[in-house]
Amino acid sequence: MQLDATLTALSDPTRRAILLRLAEGEATVAELAAPHDLTQPTISKHLKVLEAAGLIETRPDANRRPRRLVPGALRELSDWVEQFRRIWEGRFDNLDDFLRTEPPSKGQGR
Repeated sequence: MQLDATLTALSDPTRRAILLRLAEGEATVAELAAPHDLTQPTISKHLKVLEAAGLIETRPDANRRPRRLVPGALRELSDWVEQFRRIWEGRFDNLDDFLRTEPPSKGQGR
């Protein structure tokens, strides 16, 4: 399942930081490694995980190989999280309705 690969890829803070950087625009391995105390080979391993999850892609450009986000790659994750948002929003609405209609218990003021 693609969602499993996405969640696995997002489980690492370095990979999440890389995605945030790529949200600003494409970048090379050296550019992505710069803010981290990691070697370029280590960053490359993180990039392979992100690429295998379908979150980023490489765009060959002469002798450069910049990475960029895949448009819509987080859609499945967003849809999955949205289900929970709707459930909890409904529960909070029900709680709000209950609190508005239920008289206060004895000894408790509002």
